[in-house]
Amino acid sequence: MDSIYLLQLVLAVLVMAIIADTLSKRFKLPVLIFLLIEGILIGPEVLGVLDPSILGDGLTAIVSLCVSVIVFDGGLHIDVKSVRTIQKGVLKLVTLGLLITFVSATIICYLVIGFPLQIAALFGALVTATGPTVITPIVRSVRVNHKVSKLLEIEGILNDAGSVILAALVFEWIVSQLSGVEVIEFIAYRIFIGLVMGVASGIVLIRFLSLKTALSAQTVKFVTFTMVIATYVISETFGNESGILAVAIFGIIVGTSNVPYKAALKDFKANLVFIMLALIFILLAAMLRFEDITRIGIMGVVVILLLMFVVRPLAVFISTIGTSFTTKEKLFISFVGPRGVVPASIAIYFAMRLNLLGMDGGQELVGLMFLTVIMTVVVTGTMAKHVAKRLGVISMEILIAGGGEVGYILAERFEKRGHNVVVVDALEENCEKLMEADIRVVHGDAENIDVLKKAGIENSKYVVATTDQDNTNLMVCQIAKAKFGFTEDQIIARVNNMENLHAFWDLNIRSMSPAMGTAMVLDNMVGRSNMFTMCGVSGGAETLEARVTNPKVVGKAIKELSLPKNSLLVMVRRGDDSFIANGNMVLEQDDIVSIIGEGDAAKDVQELLNR
Repeated sequence: MDSIYLLQLVLAVLVMAIIADTLSKRFKLPVLIFLLIEGILIGPEVLGVLDPSILGDGLTAIVSLCVSVIVFDGGLHIDVKSVRTIQKGVLKLVTLGLLITFVSATIICYLVIGFPLQIAALFGALVTATGPTVITPIVRSVRVNHKVSKLLEIEGILNDAGSVILAALVFEWIVSQLSGVEVIEFIAYRIFIGLVMGVASGIVLIRFLSLKTALSAQTVKFVTFTMVIATYVISETFGNESGILAVAIFGIIVGTSNVPYKAALKDFKANLVFIMLALIFILLAAMLRFEDITRIGIMGVVVILLLMFVVRPLAVFISTIGTSFTTKEKLFISFVGPRGVVPASIAIYFAMRLNLLGMDGGQELVGLMFLTVIMTVVVTGTMAKHVAKRLGVISMEILIAGGGEVGYILAERFEKRGHNVVVVDALEENCEKLMEADIRVVHGDAENIDVLKKAGIENSKYVVATTDQDNTNLMVCQIAKAKFGFTEDQIIARVNNMENLHAFWDLNIRSMSPAMGTAMVLDNMVGRSNMFTMCGVSGGAETLEARVTNPKVVGKAIKELSLPKNSLLVMVRRGDDSFIANGNMVLEQDDIVSIIGEGDAAKDVQELLNR
């Protein structure tokens, strides 16, 4: 292969990556869709500009390099300490869910298309992987609630590794006819190698980054990149198909630690990962042969539809039994199951090995695998946001400045409502307490614009300043207004000293004083009913507002609604008028209803009204 050809290839990928990124932002669709289209267009089947087969074995090396960095980056963004509430669901999804998908996909492929059982099993093993290369960009662009997004991201990282090991096992069974004991040894050995290499690499890098000697950001990035490649190569050397698991564990260990330079690593990896995503998606899409897909026929489409809308939901709903996920969240998780570059690249590798061994089925496997990748990526990428909106899993983004007692309680309440909450605090002990409660937190000064950006202020709908320093709260509010365009209705502040209230009011900042608020609560509790106490004081009760948008509710009297037990509609706001709710009142479109409920009752009423 001419060296100038390789340089031309790199240049072409970079240019196409820029075009794809521009189109992605213009049409608000995942960039992977445009990368896929570009790869097919420049491949031998359309324009013939790029033929990845010229790269030979170099293609496998390029894909391996890219996948190892992408998987490590996915692990780096996971802090196990902050996702404890979903650990049970993740564990079952990457074990029980993977097994359900493997068995179901194998049976469907065998019965519907008529593949030989061995090839059907190889396809079933490959499609167990969703993969971080496609999951992560989709969930980050849709911005679903934190619990759902983290489950999908962690599942993608871990089941990539599980799928690779399972597919390798099936392939060895095909070519070597492994026995029952050998199957167990095969899996156990590769999991052992991956775990040992991942943990060892994580410990070494953490100790290196924790050295008292000052390290430059450039040195840290270079050493980390080298260690990622070394971890993958060494793990593969000792146990083929264990490298992805090793770099996934490596990334998770570093991501969970509190070592210095982690922010620099994430920034560096973000740029590198995008280039590598572009490279492998374009290369693999360019390898598509239309005849491989047409050979499968309409039955291939039927198989993929069954995978998406029967097998995936079955695996998700069974795996999430006993977890805190709602039915709507499970439905969204079921919908988001695109297959990515790892199964596609491995399918090509296995097909080449089968051809060399004189065995049939390799080209059909590649065709069905590519059709699966194309259909799942396009359908999920184009429809994920619409499905999320329909199911109501896109949560409101709220940034809280101050993680003290007030900020902590407020964050907990917002989290219970299902909102995406990020807290910014300068004290490490406050950050640790918030992380223990599974609340996202950014350690830093809330008056620093870069810290606020890191916390996601640009995507937030509300900013709430709750520190015990009025100057800090005032500054945060001013930055939100002046630098990020927040309106008066989107900013709320705590004022610790009552004498400073007018400073906030003069700037049209909605604010309250804890001293005045406490006095008002106590005043309403003296000689009044317990309703106010329940609204403002009881830890088991919640007050919410909901807009009436459900067609099944509009035009009905309140007494006709099947409201959950321990819930009450208190007030209805219609335009500029407010009414005390009563059983005979008929709800109209876009009415704003105030709800009181114990436990999840208020949230259930909210979902009923705006379903």
